[in-house]
Amino acid sequence: MISGFDYGTSNCALGVMADDQQTVSLLPLEQGKAFVPSALYALSRELICEFVGLNIHDKTAQQDFIALRQANLAQARRVRAEEGIEADEQSLFFGRSAFHQYFEWPEDGYFVKSPKSFLGASGLQPQQLGFFEDIVTAMMQNVKRHAEIAAGKEITHTVIGRPVNFQGLNAEQSNQQALAILSVAARRAGFHQVEFLYEPIAAGLHYEQGLQQNQTVLVVDVGGGTTDCALVRMGPDYRGNSDRGADFLGHSGERVGGNDLDIQLASKQLLPLFGSESLMKTGKPVPKQTFFNAVTTNDVSAQADFNSLETGLYLDQLVRDNAEPDLIRRFVRLRQERQNHHLVRSAEQGKIELSAAGHIQLDLAYAEAGLTCAIDRAAYAEAVERPVEKMVALMDEALAQGGCLPDCIYVTGGTAQSPVVRQAIERKLGNIPVVDGDHFGSVAAGLTVWAQRIFA
Repeated sequence: MISGFDYGTSNCALGVMADDQQTVSLLPLEQGKAFVPSALYALSRELICEFVGLNIHDKTAQQDFIALRQANLAQARRVRAEEGIEADEQSLFFGRSAFHQYFEWPEDGYFVKSPKSFLGASGLQPQQLGFFEDIVTAMMQNVKRHAEIAAGKEITHTVIGRPVNFQGLNAEQSNQQALAILSVAARRAGFHQVEFLYEPIAAGLHYEQGLQQNQTVLVVDVGGGTTDCALVRMGPDYRGNSDRGADFLGHSGERVGGNDLDIQLASKQLLPLFGSESLMKTGKPVPKQTFFNAVTTNDVSAQADFNSLETGLYLDQLVRDNAEPDLIRRFVRLRQERQNHHLVRSAEQGKIELSAAGHIQLDLAYAEAGLTCAIDRAAYAEAVERPVEKMVALMDEALAQGGCLPDCIYVTGGTAQSPVVRQAIERKLGNIPVVDGDHFGSVAAGLTVWAQRIFA
């Protein structure tokens, strides 16, 4: 069976063609929903490798994996013995279940959200690359298993979406590293043939299905981890082309998306409750880097620094040197109880609520009983101004490459639903009409259309 796989920063979705071979169907992946959050919780991080090995169905590939991960698998066995984790006990949780487990037991397991954000990171050691391969593989195995249960058939071929650039630094090297991880993970998950397609192109293909006349379209895909733009010729004269290279006039992309809005909102509005705007006893402002590291959950180095022994010792001293030690103690508890992901999740929830309301009150009782934070849309807009400016600047880059203005702007991606982002896009090109796509499903649908075209 042929599929399109949106392995997204925020959510994963998998589509197949319906029986009429004209309509895309997104398969249910969790609790009857077509979108499963890109999150994983393991009782211990060592058990991720074990899960992958157990769920590789091709025996040759499984033996190759076991030989490659002997030390990791032995460590997993030790963890099971030491922690008393039974062989039949569920050790990995995905999507909404992963968030539930993390919120209940933040200190007891390993939680990762949006691993796609890490894939092109610079300076990763071989063991880190292997670990990310295992995380992505486990998530793909979970998605594929649920999709096949829903479809009642084995899914063998897929087109996976990719951003224009996974990372901003050393872009080509980062892209190759990320695509290599995704390719290895997809094969271990059981896909026999895998191709990749730019996500903004995929979103555009979905839009093109309904066009009755030719247009030049600027696709703006504002996702959880990246923003991608593509200037594309579309319509009846182009729809049947198996090679769309000549129709692809310009493209741009950068690692800036919804996660960055969450991080900035957490940094500017929530972290002051934990001492980020406090003063030292000397009267000088407190250094901010450790606070920002706490919420920069899409950066491997920042998280390593935040969780290091050195940071723990530094914060112990900061409690003594700060003029508001109770705020710093609150921050220390947040770190000790590993609630920094929860804080960013609260910011994300605030961002979503501010799409419909002008003023909200966030409940932070998980950090301290009775703790709340009031935020209005103006404060949110100010907090996210810099990443939104970067998103909009990418439109200029794609248009400059294409050398022409579009007939319309097609906007997709969950983050594009934010009024702050949408208004910035509308202001950029004035009177050119802006069309909304399926903000969550257009990429998966377009990937499925393309998969049908190249594999069928």
